[in-house]
Amino acid sequence: MKVTRRWGSTALGVATAVALGLGVLVGSHPSAAAGAFGADGLAPVAGLPTVDAAPAPVVHITPDQGTPLNPTQPITVSVADGTAQAVHVTNTATGKAVDGTLAPDGHTWTSTGDLAYSATYAVAVDTLDRDRAPGHTDGTVATVDPKAEAYPSFIPAPNSVPTVGVGQPVVVRFDHAITDRAAAEKALTVTSSPAQTGSWYWISDTEVHYRPQQYWKPGTTLSVKADLYGVDLGAGTYGSTDRTMTVKVHDAWVAKADGAAEQMQIFDNGQLVKTMNISLGSPGFPSHTGPHVISDKQPSIIMDSCTYGVCQGQPGYYREKVDLDERISNDGEFVHSAPWSVGQQGSSNVSHGCVNLAPADAQWFFDHFGIGDVVEITNSGGPPLPVYDTYGDWELSWADWKAGSAL
Repeated sequence: MKVTRRWGSTALGVATAVALGLGVLVGSHPSAAAGAFGADGLAPVAGLPTVDAAPAPVVHITPDQGTPLNPTQPITVSVADGTAQAVHVTNTATGKAVDGTLAPDGHTWTSTGDLAYSATYAVAVDTLDRDRAPGHTDGTVATVDPKAEAYPSFIPAPNSVPTVGVGQPVVVRFDHAITDRAAAEKALTVTSSPAQTGSWYWISDTEVHYRPQQYWKPGTTLSVKADLYGVDLGAGTYGSTDRTMTVKVHDAWVAKADGAAEQMQIFDNGQLVKTMNISLGSPGFPSHTGPHVISDKQPSIIMDSCTYGVCQGQPGYYREKVDLDERISNDGEFVHSAPWSVGQQGSSNVSHGCVNLAPADAQWFFDHFGIGDVVEITNSGGPPLPVYDTYGDWELSWADWKAGSAL
């Protein structure tokens, strides 16, 4: 409300009052009882306009009470017909204060601190009206309450290996099923340097892979971001956190194992550097064809045929320690040392699906190949490696791979 003071009339009234021998009262604050004092602290004089008290500030807290807030969005406070002098926002369960910024004009406040899921925040606003009279407003804001929070695991795990091979896909595994795959993909970013076009492919409701059209270029740096906190992933499931990872790609080590020639050629950045005699899977246990990616390596493991159904007492059962093992599929295919089949290496395929090598060759391979390096198997008589079998990603054409994206 605009207050207009008519000083000439007031002075005349005061002079008249003095002339009549009447007393003049001086008020201490404009908020005195209505009609007792004017805005200037002077008693109202009959026939002169009175000055109304300033209206109370109007405080609006966003979101409105009862509307859940996504915790990635800020709490805001706006004040009209006055200003905010201080705003205090506190998590009612933990007592933790939320940081925020009050605009210089005092009309808006915006939270800058992190907010939590399933939380209630008390909002306390100290105000001044236009006449500088103090006031106070309280409110509450509640955040969304997810049915589940999906955590994104990265493979390879951050800092688990110094570098990876050119065949290594970026893998994100969730601990809850994702029903809105498009929302998840929009929150996942892979940046490659040098730049290479890539795409996501959903292996299942809990696992999604990212790869380029061809193997990664040697020396590539991959920056992975999962900005999932606050993202509605469907069916009441929200992303539990944000994560980042950086991965470096080393030289292009590719082994080409030919079941017809019973030999494996080793290429380093496209140059043939070594040829080894091998034995692939026998006709009863043929090795899968196509590109395989090394997912693990161990100096030795216990191999047990019962893991794929040939158990003790059955023909072909074995359980023995095997050295220099590099896993190339999840159903039991490895590149490893096989001193027992040296006589067949280079002449016949007698393994249970693995790539058998002589001990010296196995040691050389173990020393040069690691996580993400590639073993391409041809002419084995076996079926293609399934896309879902650890890293069967490269079995698919680029068109089929892109079709596995939700976007």
